[in-house]
Amino acid sequence: MIPLFPLQKNRPMGQMAVNIRRSTTLCRVAILCAIVIAGLAGSATASGQITVNSKTGAVTNSSTGSAAATVDRRYQQITPTKVPLTKTELDPKTRLELIRLIQAEQGFAMRPFPRGHKGLTLVANGKLEPAGEPYVAMATTEGLCAKPGDRVVLTDVKIDHSRIIFDLNGGPDPQHRFLRHIQIGMGGNTSPITQGGDDHEPTGARLTLVFPGHVPELTGAEVKALLAPLISFDVKTPVQAFTDTLPTKLKDAILNHHVLVGMSTDMVLFAKGAPDNKSREMEGQMPFEEWIYGKPPKEVEFVRINGNRVIRLEVAKMGEAPVIFTKDEVEGLMRTDGTPLEADTTQRVAKVGDVERDPNKEAPAAPPSLRNPGEKLPSDDPSSRVGAMKPVQFPKPKTDPQPGANPDGEPDATPPATTQPAASGTPADTSQPPAKPQMLQTGMAAGAN
Repeated sequence: MIPLFPLQKNRPMGQMAVNIRRSTTLCRVAILCAIVIAGLAGSATASGQITVNSKTGAVTNSSTGSAAATVDRRYQQITPTKVPLTKTELDPKTRLELIRLIQAEQGFAMRPFPRGHKGLTLVANGKLEPAGEPYVAMATTEGLCAKPGDRVVLTDVKIDHSRIIFDLNGGPDPQHRFLRHIQIGMGGNTSPITQGGDDHEPTGARLTLVFPGHVPELTGAEVKALLAPLISFDVKTPVQAFTDTLPTKLKDAILNHHVLVGMSTDMVLFAKGAPDNKSREMEGQMPFEEWIYGKPPKEVEFVRINGNRVIRLEVAKMGEAPVIFTKDEVEGLMRTDGTPLEADTTQRVAKVGDVERDPNKEAPAAPPSLRNPGEKLPSDDPSSRVGAMKPVQFPKPKTDPQPGANPDGEPDATPPATTQPAASGTPADTSQPPAKPQMLQTGMAAGAN
């Protein structure tokens, strides 16, 4: 039998007892760690078998059938656009014009853009891949290039056979991705072809717009309309770009500078700005930050933040008892498994001729016309023509004016009559009057004499 601690002759019995107690404590800690690791492995295995509803965003455990978690609305499936596309294939001239127009264009991110070589894939007038839980996994493992409301730049545009590839903020690949691994030299003295390839890590993203069959004839406005669910190219302020990605109630609260329980720190900063004072405290075992806005005698707001969310809001006014809010009002707005806390009760009165059209997702309306609805003109039908086609009549040729003739007068189409005597002794016909050009010539000759 091998003892845990070898006995020493000069060691007292009290020290031996302490060593035995320490060994027992270490064994208990080791057993507890093994149990915790086994439990984590079992939970990871169970949580790996999940299904995601792309419409609602609910995550369900396949083994138990219970709801495991919910997916943020920003990661669920998008609403497809309705941009009419032509069947004509994009020609080389239009391809160059499209690249020249879109490249270096700036917009605002409507959803988080994860990094990664593959990036996001958006089908024209279709769905986004990945979505739901795979979207969350990509954003978690690869990191984010831009948050909703951040400015993005289309730094590179490539048009393939049936897709358009956009690199955002420099793209996800490092510069000279292949050449940076090649070195040239003799013997042991070699140097890389490119210098400075490892200076900084790329932080961009990639978005691929896929078309069925081939890339059709497109304009810059149509491409921007197709990318509207992910990138907005409207001229906005950072606050407008951020709030456009949020539900209506949350957007109104931020624009009116109100704080709601459940907001993130970004929402609070956009709504109220930087706090006047900050303090870090502990409540039991929970650390939190207290953001203080305002100073007496004005209204003072104490915003308590744990992690990245507001968990408590206290509003204090002079001469009144403080009002405390602890109910989360954002969870039902930002999650997809529940309905909003306050249903939208606003009613819109529709009038004759009203058309709801989104300029970011739909083509512009047709120009105004004087035709009645359903009216057709005869020119619309190529088979309807008035009368039969007649032969073409060419104009009669005209003789050149003779020298000395009046330029304002029209020359006669018929040749002038001659006054030469008839041949074979036949008397000449003197009943015909002389022609006009000859009379003009005779008068001009008399005047000259």
